[in-house]
Amino acid sequence: MSEKNNSQNTSENPVVSDADDLPEQLRIRREKRSAIIERGSEPYPVAVPRSKSIKDIRAEHKDLAIDVATGVIESIAGRVIFKRDTGKLCFATLREGDGTEIQAMFSLDKVGQEVLDQWKSEVDLGDLVSVTGEVITSKRGELSVLASSWKMAAKSLRPLPVEHKPLSEETRVRMRYVDLIVRPEARANARLRPNVMRALRETFNKRGFIEVETPMLQVMHGGAAARPFKTLSNAYDMELFLRIAPELFLKRCVVGGIERVFEINRNFRNEGADSSHSPEFAMIESYEAYGDWNSIAELTQQLVQDAAMATSGSHVVTHHDGREVDLGGKWEEASLFDLISNGVGQEVTALTPRPELVKIAEKLGMKVDPKWITGKLAEEIFEHVAADKLAGPIFVKGYPIDTSPLVRAHREIPGIAEKWDLYIDGFELATGYSELIDPVIQRERLTEQAALGSKGDLEAMQIDEDFLRAMEYAMPPMGGMGMGADRLLMALTGLGIRETILFPLVKPEES
Repeated sequence: MSEKNNSQNTSENPVVSDADDLPEQLRIRREKRSAIIERGSEPYPVAVPRSKSIKDIRAEHKDLAIDVATGVIESIAGRVIFKRDTGKLCFATLREGDGTEIQAMFSLDKVGQEVLDQWKSEVDLGDLVSVTGEVITSKRGELSVLASSWKMAAKSLRPLPVEHKPLSEETRVRMRYVDLIVRPEARANARLRPNVMRALRETFNKRGFIEVETPMLQVMHGGAAARPFKTLSNAYDMELFLRIAPELFLKRCVVGGIERVFEINRNFRNEGADSSHSPEFAMIESYEAYGDWNSIAELTQQLVQDAAMATSGSHVVTHHDGREVDLGGKWEEASLFDLISNGVGQEVTALTPRPELVKIAEKLGMKVDPKWITGKLAEEIFEHVAADKLAGPIFVKGYPIDTSPLVRAHREIPGIAEKWDLYIDGFELATGYSELIDPVIQRERLTEQAALGSKGDLEAMQIDEDFLRAMEYAMPPMGGMGMGADRLLMALTGLGIRETILFPLVKPEES
């Protein structure tokens, strides 16, 4: 069946052609679609003339003087974002995907009355069109294509949002395709992300790291304290989990001799969503044999600074609201328990008993979950009194050992693990460790986690026998790091996480 016949059949579909309930703008545009088909043309052709991009034409003719005809004929394609029709001369602004624009001009003596009338009657703002003509500059110096012909590339059946009424955040997230059409910032953010990912990979590559891919579907969840999403494999007739972290598989790689390894991956955590948390998110995770939490902190700093340099040309980045943030230099360090002590006005250490921490939390007006173990309670107090005040960049070092089951105990200070969290702008960007490599102690830690899980802790890890077996083949000393890719974009732009993810998870619209 021809494409033309397909278009005609679609127009006869009662669901589509029933215009009685459609708003006026939608009804009119569908009528124009039908009119294009009736005169034997295509509102959605398989191809249209396009000899060069608008960006290339602008680059080639950037120094063209005012009121010049080049004699160069080009075919361009773009979205109509401005249209002004007069008697014998019509103007339009066409924009292509990267935001580059050019003027198209239609004059009666060049295209004839029939073609000019079709342009006036059939083309609306938002339509994708192809225009063929001579590259010129107007009397005002505007680079233009003086049309000799045009063709519809795709008829827009919905009007674009009104320019002076900004889209709400909910609309931007839900209809990102419209956001990308109308808002330059959205297009810039979409192009920023691949630049950041490229910079990360280049930094890892220079340091001899190998990129791998590990499973998203796992027979047991592990590598982080998080509530997983569950699914069912029909082929294997077994419950599976969506990955919460790639840690345990990346450590298997290190055991096997891939001593510097990283992965940029998608993770899924069945938890709350807010300005810095998303149920589905991207993470950078890496492991370095014969490193520790200090060497991995230096790596993390370089990764962030190289990403800033790649996107901003400087370690000083400018956020969407104009605020400048300096990510350069040597970053600060602070002890977690010193920050807690300063925040609550009394000394708190890793050995402070839980009843005392409960008193402190209640004095602060916090609601204490009875399931929280001692270290978890200390971390919650830190979040309450200090975390959002950390402008950073700052490495918060020395977390409770009972909340860090995969981390080596501090070599000097009892009760804490060699773990840091990196804070920038009041949110956690990355976390790093000196990794636990003793399989006997690791089994004890995972057994404790399993016991917590049996008591109702939905974030507790399980005993992964295959991972423990891998450790028993000797895992070298190493440092490990996990960093949120979406949060890295937040640090570079000042945007919330739903703006750094192109298509974040949103609830379905109510009918």
